[in-house]
Amino acid sequence: MSKTLFVTGTGTDIGKTYVTGLILKKLHVCKKSAAYYKAAMSGNIRGADGKPVPGDALPVKTVAQLEQPLSEMCPYVYEAAVSPHLAARMEGNPVALEQVLSGFDAVCEKYEYVTAEGSGGILCPLRFDEQKLYLEDFIKARNLGCLLVADAGLGTINSVVLTIEYMKARSIPVRGIFFNHFCPGNPMHEDNLKMCEYLTGQKVLTCIRDGDTELDIPSDILQSLYA
Repeated sequence: MSKTLFVTGTGTDIGKTYVTGLILKKLHVCKKSAAYYKAAMSGNIRGADGKPVPGDALPVKTVAQLEQPLSEMCPYVYEAAVSPHLAARMEGNPVALEQVLSGFDAVCEKYEYVTAEGSGGILCPLRFDEQKLYLEDFIKARNLGCLLVADAGLGTINSVVLTIEYMKARSIPVRGIFFNHFCPGNPMHEDNLKMCEYLTGQKVLTCIRDGDTELDIPSDILQSLYA
């Protein structure tokens, strides 16, 4: 049975994909069988075959040196650079939870550690028409624990606390926080870390600096986030 973890963020362009790549790289270095999954990606370009290339999956695969094929990583890949629910409507390819789950389960059958990445923040609609589907429907369907990626800079106290309070209210398990774009010695970044820990009761498990190519966290602690 595979061990799983869901990576979410306090918003769009926080660095979830970059951090997820570093997570998977560390698992790979530790000789773990690791894989990546994302329910839906938008804002992708088309490849030579005319089909959208899963733009988030490609850098993760490259950085982590995954043998996993791109075709396993994401069942819904959209070209429009908008929320998945809108991209799906614009491109006539609505997300079906059954397909998301079957793709995820197939990956879990093949790999020991499976890291799922969210789209945008935790409150992201995947489908919004006659059916309503959100990221949390996927999370709850497979009982996934969540890691929160947050920007270390201005405004993060508000975004971290609101995100975690929402997750607690929706009974979504939180495994901890990773701070991205962190500058050691920066008074605001250091204070943001302490305030986020105090106000949420969650630990900031590691801090990632711009340009980091390795994740500064003990491998046993990283692996303990998966369940």
